[in-house]
Amino acid sequence: MTTRPESSAGMHHVTAIAADPQRNVDFYREVLGLRLVKKTVNFDAPDGYHLYFGDESGRPGTLMTFFPWPGTPPGRRGTGQATTVSLSVPEGSLGWWRDRLTAMGAAVGEPGTRNGEEALTVRDPDGLCLELAAHPEAADEPVWEQGPVAAEHAVRGLHSVTLTEAGYESTAELLTETMGFRCVDESGNRFRFRTGDGGASSLLDVVCSPEAPRGLVAAGTVHHIAWRVADDTEQQRWRESLLGNGLNVTPILDRNYFQSIYFREPGGVLFEMATDTPGFTIDEPLMQLGQALRLPPWLEPDRATIEAALPQLRGTDVRVGS
Repeated sequence: MTTRPESSAGMHHVTAIAADPQRNVDFYREVLGLRLVKKTVNFDAPDGYHLYFGDESGRPGTLMTFFPWPGTPPGRRGTGQATTVSLSVPEGSLGWWRDRLTAMGAAVGEPGTRNGEEALTVRDPDGLCLELAAHPEAADEPVWEQGPVAAEHAVRGLHSVTLTEAGYESTAELLTETMGFRCVDESGNRFRFRTGDGGASSLLDVVCSPEAPRGLVAAGTVHHIAWRVADDTEQQRWRESLLGNGLNVTPILDRNYFQSIYFREPGGVLFEMATDTPGFTIDEPLMQLGQALRLPPWLEPDRATIEAALPQLRGTDVRVGS
């Protein structure tokens, strides 16, 4: 009998949908100051980009990724969705961020408090709801030194994700009984779960909101959340455990930079389990990450056709910021 894995180490990445690849790069690279660590294509639909933003090397737990599909209509926030993505920033930096985001024309809310931490809400150009969360351990995390945001304020990676669900119990049961999460806080209809060692990128909030409409995944919404697994062996154990609990799990899929399986939690949110290895330097050096279009070996024969279908992207070179 296969031993059930204890828990994931936290989030690997969050993938959302955008409508304009250039606008997406301009916001996440130039405004939020993340590094474009991989410029590739959606392996399942290679006529469109898959863009990865993160820290200098694209460590698991720092990654926001996007399928930018030109002309995609706006999605609808609602149940069965990840409705807010929180990014970790150092304590004391939210005032600086509010001034920066306001000056750059972003839609910024008022600072508030969430689970004892200060947070600032901002919408990306497609309306995706983001939070900058002031995390006490953020300042100790590595930062992209060549980025356009000074290290003392820079985003360190993922902090947490909020799911909005019509019901709470089935999702909570999956998280705690199968995936190894612990419920660590409850406030009204909001429940906070933690996995792994409990640092940033290990947090998941579930909001029970039966009155909300059903969400529609399109531009400005999250496509899926990926959770970390160490290697291929651990991923196989996860797949067998999830199948044993009655979930419909995909075969293991080769994503070139990691291996993946996918399944939907009971409320309908798409989850992925992604390996930490081999990582983004498998096909280009660290200092050149994100500058050229990279394709997996099985798509290289179609490079000319794929490149002809993709819009050109400006601003993907490495520049030293202020």
